[in-house]
Amino acid sequence: MPELPEVETVRQTLQPKIAGLRFTDVQILLPKIIRSPEPEEFKEMLINKKILRVARRGKYLLLSLTGGMNLVSHLRMTGSLVYSRPEEPRSKYTHLVFGLDNGGELRFADMRQFGGLWLVPADAMDSLSGYKDLGVEPLGASFTTSYLKKELRHRHARIKPLLLDQTFIAGLGNIYTDEALHRARIHPERLASTLNPREVTRLHHAIQAVLKEGIAHRGTTVRDFIDGDGRSGSYQELLRVYNREGQTCGHCGKKIVRKKIGGRSSYYCPSCQKA
Repeated sequence: MPELPEVETVRQTLQPKIAGLRFTDVQILLPKIIRSPEPEEFKEMLINKKILRVARRGKYLLLSLTGGMNLVSHLRMTGSLVYSRPEEPRSKYTHLVFGLDNGGELRFADMRQFGGLWLVPADAMDSLSGYKDLGVEPLGASFTTSYLKKELRHRHARIKPLLLDQTFIAGLGNIYTDEALHRARIHPERLASTLNPREVTRLHHAIQAVLKEGIAHRGTTVRDFIDGDGRSGSYQELLRVYNREGQTCGHCGKKIVRKKIGGRSSYYCPSCQKA
């Protein structure tokens, strides 16, 4: 699933290409991808709307439009939102094609069809289920070491599932959580409330470091992720533990293991990240 760095990479690649353009057409090839409103109303409301800017909140991508509307998308596991020229071949999984007044197209594709799009009034974003309860942005000013220490102090949950909880921190997923915990030398099954101040400081630094590195390398492409230009990311070449079961830890030389924690595969070094 695209996580914060991947969605931010899509935002950064789309912003200079589509901001200031207007929608001239909407081809709906798979109606169920449109979650709200109904497809015909969705199309009618979008025509002639101008894209003011491309923003991100957690793993959601938001196109701010004239008329006080937001076009919101969530890529889920295999979704993509790519700017293309009409003559470029379409993915066979293309479900929506937005025509733009410069002759270009914005295409939404999703092999597994878990992603979706919503057209929502900007002042009614809290009506969008899943969005209204998002936690703090981990690269925002509010996400300080003091904030994390305070929030973890009374949390009797295992640290890995807690970090994946979007109501706690918005944007973290399996990849960057595993990478951050490895850097912070924290076992993924540790109870959050047992972390001492030094460990929390390390974790705060690690979370921000891996997210910034992921953005700098245009995201992680393990299988399907592409940015708004249709290009793969490169951060997968720098991953220290994620998807590296049986390979050696670059820090201590021990083998990385994989374990199901909270229903998700977790990769860690049992030597660097002691239980």
